[in-house]
Amino acid sequence: MEPRRGVVPFIQFHLTLTGLDPDTVEAACFATGAVAVTLADAGDAPILEPAPGTTPLWPTIALTALYDDSTDTAHVTAELREQLNRPDLTLAFASVEERVWEREWLKDFHPMRFGQRLWICPGGQPPTADADQAIIVWLDPGLAFGTGTHATTALCLEWLDEAPVHHARILDVGTGSGILAIAALRLGASHVHALDIDPQSLIATHDNAARNDITTGLTVAPAEAPWGDDYDIVMANILAEPLIELAPRIAQATKSGGKIILSGLLTNQADVVTTAYVPWFDMEPARTRDGWIGLVGTRRNPDQNHV
Repeated sequence: MEPRRGVVPFIQFHLTLTGLDPDTVEAACFATGAVAVTLADAGDAPILEPAPGTTPLWPTIALTALYDDSTDTAHVTAELREQLNRPDLTLAFASVEERVWEREWLKDFHPMRFGQRLWICPGGQPPTADADQAIIVWLDPGLAFGTGTHATTALCLEWLDEAPVHHARILDVGTGSGILAIAALRLGASHVHALDIDPQSLIATHDNAARNDITTGLTVAPAEAPWGDDYDIVMANILAEPLIELAPRIAQATKSGGKIILSGLLTNQADVVTTAYVPWFDMEPARTRDGWIGLVGTRRNPDQNHV
């Protein structure tokens, strides 16, 4: 019988990397035929803010290696023992439950409302209420960050739902999946300039724009490209360190009277980021959710800057 479409049989093993270099083990797994290798926290030490350009890991790492189910497990075990110099290495292979993998990411992603009108929906799942008034963003995050499920993105989406977005020119710094840019256009923005340092984010933003039939009003560009200026709104859902570094540039890009929404911050990072922006912006009361915070500010006239 032919295999069902989208259902692929695999086997896998789990290994706690005690005294083993993750890069070495990962390379060894791929050399023995692994089709995927995943590293995860084996304890309870989440990484909340990696430095830009780094791939930090946890003190204790759990590795999962995925193989096609026709793999000779005895051969893989022998090869890994030799390559890792661990003659006592024991691997317990187990069949992976059959799933339609290309839809697996949807299991925790469902239609979500932000504010009064704005809905973020996976393909094929319409809003569950108030559909007549709903402004819908259809989203597949792909390999990029941003579905609305994280508190930082939710804070920005809720703010957008009530912000002066209609006919606005907007800069989206760190666009991720394009979720904020597309939401702003759906809410009536005239143009959004979306930037990101990650090429996968630029691809995801283009794909999600096409999924929402957005053909005009969106510019997607790498972060090193010119930003432009005189924006009505600047959105930046990134991290505390780059937000601090980019404060003068974000100020330059924001027109007098324009708004900023800054997120990607833990509540204990609010003061230091606020300090970086008060020379140019009048900051408003912050919005918080689940230990994360969103900062909103209004650009002062240049002759009122405190720099």
